Amino acid sequence: MNYENLSATDLSIAAALILINGALSLMLKLGLERQLLWASVRTIVQLLAVGYLLGWVFAHADWYVVLPLICLMTLVAGFSAASRGKRTYAGQLIDSVVSVWSSSWLVAAIGLFVIIRIRPWYEPQYAIPILGMILGNTLTAVSLGMERMTQELMSGRNTIEMILALGGTRWEAAQSAARQAVRAGMMPTLNQMTVVGIVSLPGMMTGQVLAGENPESAVRYQIMIMFLIAAGSALGTVCAVLLTFRRLFSADHRFMVHRLVARRHA
Repeated sequence: MNYENLSATDLSIAAALILINGALSLMLKLGLERQLLWASVRTIVQLLAVGYLLGWVFAHADWYVVLPLICLMTLVAGFSAASRGKRTYAGQLIDSVVSVWSSSWLVAAIGLFVIIRIRPWYEPQYAIPILGMILGNTLTAVSLGMERMTQELMSGRNTIEMILALGGTRWEAAQSAARQAVRAGMMPTLNQMTVVGIVSLPGMMTGQVLAGENPESAVRYQIMIMFLIAAGSALGTVCAVLLTFRRLFSADHRFMVHRLVARRHA
């Protein structure tokens, strides 16, 4: 099987398809034309930049090149997860970075060192794409978990304060919100797992097949990735929810609702 390289003309044809989105926006008066244009430009620029960067990294496969790159990827994921939602609190950025970093790196380490057993550990061909896929899904889970946690706490404020006033502990007051938040963070990955291979073919598997890899081998890698993603998302969500809980409830069982503030851009 030959791998077909795409020319600039081929990419131009694919890019022209975004005009369908623009036409629909104009017809339905959605006002998304500028956003579509900006998103398209960013997609091209960012992916081209990443392509050149990875080409350079693969050519200089040393730990002092790979490690700063994956650290930067993790920080960006943590910052992105903390930037969503209608409300925020002091320390949310730190909680987000800690949640994304600890869960993603732990799960990626298991995948790279225990399952695949790569040598050396910083082999960019494996370390960067696998960690990147885990980070992408974990940041979504952490973001959803934090957003739902703050939302549930605000909407259930009266019930929470009543439980605390009656002598309940801070966990008894917050556990319902925490469960809803963890469920919200895990749901996208669970939905993806239920239809993978039937409705959609994941990116890693598709890329391997297009590159001429044996489909059975590609499937095995994809199964591994799905389970790593599921574990990373679950651990990241739980960590984020617990850290949010500790920020908003004091050791003497008070709900510090004043710490929750609306975002300026919300």
